[in-house]
Amino acid sequence: MTKMIELVLASRNKKKIEELKAILADMPVRILSLADFPEIPETPETGNTFAENAELKAQAAAEATGRIALADDSGLEVDALNGQPGVLSNRFAGPGASDQDKYMRILELLQGVPDEKRTARFRAAIAIALPNGPVTTVEGSCEGRIAQEPRGDHGFGYDPIFYLPHLNKMMAELLPEEKNAISHRAKALQKAKEALSNIK
Repeated sequence: MTKMIELVLASRNKKKIEELKAILADMPVRILSLADFPEIPETPETGNTFAENAELKAQAAAEATGRIALADDSGLEVDALNGQPGVLSNRFAGPGASDQDKYMRILELLQGVPDEKRTARFRAAIAIALPNGPVTTVEGSCEGRIAQEPRGDHGFGYDPIFYLPHLNKMMAELLPEEKNAISHRAKALQKAKEALSNIK
């Protein structure tokens, strides 16, 4: 991809948009988001997988705006909870729940579970849709463990309880540039960049 293209991020989550913009900063793209299109409604996340939800959101944004759209769907899988919250990560603690409500709910469910059985991963699926065209979907993951208590002021979502043993830090203790080098979303976006580069 040599010419500048307009890319719509199918999200209104400010922190997620900042993260996506930072990782895409070296691409020749002018980035918009659904915040620039207030008339477009939210797309219901009715898929059974992260990939299905990302595809639904990307296709809806591409059709509604007439531009190339990129959507991500991501979440936390906790082995001791049989992979929950998974695709329900955003809604796991009920409607209107804050990030703190969500991660405290996980800690509550894991009370008494020893460290070695608190393995978990963040997963991200990213879909790129062309208006009336094909959809490309890529995925990334990041392995870790659920801590006994939250720590850290960076990031969002479940970051304060996601412990990275190889760094001896919570995801929420990483600076944005550190997170963007190792996160599930960053890994998926590196693959998405290749797909964007092939757009004529």
